[in-house]
Amino acid sequence: NILLVSETCTGKELLAHSIHSESPRSRGPFIAINCAAIPRELIESELFGYVAGAFTGARREGLKGKFELAHNGTLFLDEINSMSIDLQAKFLRVLDSMEVTPIGGTNPVAVNVRVIAAANENLYTELDQKNFRIDLFHRLSVLEIQIPALRERDNDVIELTNEFLQAECKAAGREPLRLSPELKEPMLNYRWPGNIRELHNLC
Repeated sequence: NILLVSETCTGKELLAHSIHSESPRSRGPFIAINCAAIPRELIESELFGYVAGAFTGARREGLKGKFELAHNGTLFLDEINSMSIDLQAKFLRVLDSMEVTPIGGTNPVAVNVRVIAAANENLYTELDQKNFRIDLFHRLSVLEIQIPALRERDNDVIELTNEFLQAECKAAGREPLRLSPELKEPMLNYRWPGNIRELHNLC
């Protein structure tokens, strides 16, 4: 398991996708889920799935969870520190056993998944305040990668700007633009509080 820690919008999912693509699991699926973007009452069913008739409004045929969908591949969990403490216990149990029991089911399903989790720097505060389980933290951070903010990666600013400009020009069907020498210094001196997303939006 791998834990990515950084400010927001530094390209955590892109790095996770790169790790997946360069690994022996590259032919398997890459499944991404943002734990903060899904209502608390739905995230358990999203992760673990459910059987037919598990609850009111459930699909008649049931639903496979993200763990099952990521079998033999990679499951990327963004904003893991937003996961509720009760769900963290269930998540830890799945990581330990590599078996998922869908909601309303009784038969566990074996899964073979590499988990890459991402968190912002508030994770360490959550640990201190006992809002994030220390055992889950150590289970996820077998390899911990700290991603520097864009302002700490001078060369990346220019490289990414040229890449983004080329992609946007291609999408617009026009000749590619290049960053002028006069713009390079202010681009490098700017602090980019929105990191890569802000740079992409500018391009």
